[in-house]
Amino acid sequence: MALDIKKFIHRFIDEAREQLRLLETGLEQLRHGEHNAELVNSLFRAAHTLKGSSRMLKLLPISDTAHSLEDVLSALRDQKISLSDATLDLMLEAVDALSNLTTHLASNPDPAALPERSAALCQRLAAAATGDSASDTLATPEPAQPQTAAPAETAARPASEPALRSADSVRLKLDNLEQLIKLMSEVTISQAGLRELLQDARTLYQAWESTSLKDVRHSPLFAAYQQLYQGLRDVIGSQESLVQNLHEQSLGLRMLPLTQILEPARKLVRDMGRELGKPVELQVIGEEIELDRQLIEKLVEPVQHLLRNALDHGLESSEQRQAAGKNPRGLIQISARQDGGWVSLDISDDGAGLDVDKIRNKALRQNLFSEEELAQKSPAELKNLIFLPGFSTSVMITELSGRGVGLDVVKRSVEDLQGMVEVGSQPGQGTTFSLRLPLSLAMLRILIVDVDGHLLAFTARHVVEMIYIDSQSLLDIAERQVFVLRNEFVPVFEASQLIQLPTRRTGIQPEQGSQQLMLVLQVQHEKIALRIDRMVDERDLVIKPMPVHLARQPLVAGIVNHGYRQLVSLLHAPQLFELAQRSRGKTADSSPPGIRQHILVVDDSLNTREIEKDLLEAWGYQVTLAEDGQDGLIKARAGEFDAVLTDVEMPVMDGFTLTSHLRQDERYKHTPIIIITSREKDSDRRRGIEVGADAYIVKGSFDQNSLIDTLRVLLG
Repeated sequence: MALDIKKFIHRFIDEAREQLRLLETGLEQLRHGEHNAELVNSLFRAAHTLKGSSRMLKLLPISDTAHSLEDVLSALRDQKISLSDATLDLMLEAVDALSNLTTHLASNPDPAALPERSAALCQRLAAAATGDSASDTLATPEPAQPQTAAPAETAARPASEPALRSADSVRLKLDNLEQLIKLMSEVTISQAGLRELLQDARTLYQAWESTSLKDVRHSPLFAAYQQLYQGLRDVIGSQESLVQNLHEQSLGLRMLPLTQILEPARKLVRDMGRELGKPVELQVIGEEIELDRQLIEKLVEPVQHLLRNALDHGLESSEQRQAAGKNPRGLIQISARQDGGWVSLDISDDGAGLDVDKIRNKALRQNLFSEEELAQKSPAELKNLIFLPGFSTSVMITELSGRGVGLDVVKRSVEDLQGMVEVGSQPGQGTTFSLRLPLSLAMLRILIVDVDGHLLAFTARHVVEMIYIDSQSLLDIAERQVFVLRNEFVPVFEASQLIQLPTRRTGIQPEQGSQQLMLVLQVQHEKIALRIDRMVDERDLVIKPMPVHLARQPLVAGIVNHGYRQLVSLLHAPQLFELAQRSRGKTADSSPPGIRQHILVVDDSLNTREIEKDLLEAWGYQVTLAEDGQDGLIKARAGEFDAVLTDVEMPVMDGFTLTSHLRQDERYKHTPIIIITSREKDSDRRRGIEVGADAYIVKGSFDQNSLIDTLRVLLG
C-alpha cells in the first residue's frame, strides 16, 4: 500500500518551523559574537534534520535548499571556511527561503505544488561552502570534534519524533478555544451574581437576627434559614475559588509568547535592510514573555510599522553612519519585560534621532499651532506631536525622515488595547518607542464609581488615587477649579458634565467646608480629577466588547458586569483627557491694549504649567513654558522675559539653582523672579530670598489675584 504523504505534511510543518526558529536564533547569536563549537554543531543538526525530514516526504525544493545550507555549516564546523558578514547574510537568506517554502506548503499541502528551489541561492551556498565567496573574516569558531554523516535511517527518523515530543499536548481548534473562554467569562459573571445574591441573603439574615420578636428568632423557620444561609455561604465561597482558578487556566490556554510577533519581525528587518541597502542587526530580548493571543494579533501591525519606520527613516545609510563615526551596520533592538500584570515593549534604533526643529517647523506650516504656542512646548511635548492625526505628509517623509507617518494609528491601536505608547529620542543616538500593555484583555482590574446615580468604570491603571478634598482647599484659577496634589495643580471636572450625563444637581454648588470625593486619573504625564459621589467596587472583571452598532463610541472602551444584571460602561481614559482638554475655556484679555509683557513659567508638572499659563494669558500676559530648570535657563538665555515664575522641586535643575544662575546673567539681575512651590518651611523661604527670588508663594495657599497683584507690583 502506497504511503499517503499528505497525512504527515502538517506534522512536518510544525517540525520545520521549530528547526527554522533554531537556525534563525542561532545565526543571530553568531552575529553577536557567540562563536563556539556547540552552537555551530546545533545549527548543523537543525539543517541536517530539516533535510532528512523533507527528503523522506519528497519535498525536494526544501530538501535541496536545506542540503546546501547544511554544506556551509559543515564547512564552518570543520573550519574549512571562516565566518563573515556575507556568509551570515547568505545563510539567513537561505533560512528565509526555507521559511517561505514552508509557508507555501502550509497553505497548500501538496508537494507537487511547491515552487522550485532557487538555483541561484543554492549555487551561492555551494560557493560559500568551498570558500569561493569568502569575505572579511570576523571570527573562527572553536575546534569541533569530527562528526560523521548520519545514515539515511537516522536522517529520516526525526520526522516521527514530534509525535513522541507532543504526546503531552493535543491540537485544539481556535474557535473551540474562543468558545471555551467566552463560556468561562459567562461563568465568572454568573459567579459575581451569586455573590450578590449571597449578600442579599446575609442582609436578610442579619435583619431577622436583630429582631426583638422571640417567636421569629426562635422559630424552626429561622433556624432552617440560618442553616441554609451558612451552607450557601460555604458552597459559594468554595465555588468562587474553583471558578477563579478555572478561568485563569482557560485564559492561560490563549497566552502566546512574543516570539509570534518577533520571529516575522526578524525576516521583515532582513528583507527591508537588503531592499534599502542598509546593513542592519536586530537584537531581541525577552521574546519568551507571553501575552493574550488577542493582543498578539492586534500588535503585529503596530510593531511592524514601527520597525519599518526605524529602518526606512530612523537608520542612516552606511556612508552617513561612517561619516558620523558610527558602526556602518545599524542596530534595532526590541526589548520586552514583564512588570506584574503588564508588559513593557521597547523598540529602539541607533539612528539619527528625531529633529525637534523640523517637527516644530512642520507643525507651524500645517497651521497646527502658532509660533507662540510652539515656543511654549518642551522638547518632549514637541516630540509627541508626531502622534497627531494628519501631522505627517509626503513632504514630512523627505523633510523629517518619515517619523510620524501613521504613528497616530499606532497610538490609537495601542490605546485600544488599554495600553500607552511614548517616544524618546536623543540627537545622533537614536529613537525609542515604549509600549506598555496588559498581559490580557480578557480580565482587568476595574474601579467602579457612582456619579449622580450613574455607574462608571475605569481601569485601575489610570487611577492615581481617590481623595477627599475640603471645598475650601479648591482654588479658582483662570475660570476653573484646581487643588494642589504633591506639588502640582490638578484641574477638577464635574464627571457628569464632562461626559454629558443627565444630572439632578445642575447649578448646585458644594457647601463651604464640605468634603468632596475626587477620583484622580493620569494618562502619561497629565492628571485630572473627577468629582464623584462614591466608590462602588474594585475587582478583576471580565471586559466585554461593545455591541457592533456602538463599537465606534470613542469614549467607551468596553462593558463590565456589576452584580447579576447590571452593565457598566468602561470609559476610555485617553479620550476622557481629550474631552477635558477641549473643555478648557479661555477668559478675555483683561489687560489694557499695548505691548504684552512676556513671562517665563518653569515647572516640571504639565498640569501646573498649563494652569499658570491660562491664568497669565487671561490677564493679558504672553507666556513661554519650560519643563525644568535647565530648559528654563536655556529659554531665558535665548529670549527676553519680563518676569520668571518657577517651581523648586524639578529634575535636572531645581528652582533655587535656576534663580541663582539667572541672577548671574547681566540681563536678569533685576528681572522679577517669583518662586511658586508646595514647600512651606521658613528655611526654604530664606533660601529662596538668598538666591535672589523677589517673592515666594506656597501652592497650598495660592490665590490668583495675589499672584497677579504681586506681578503688577514687581513689574511696576
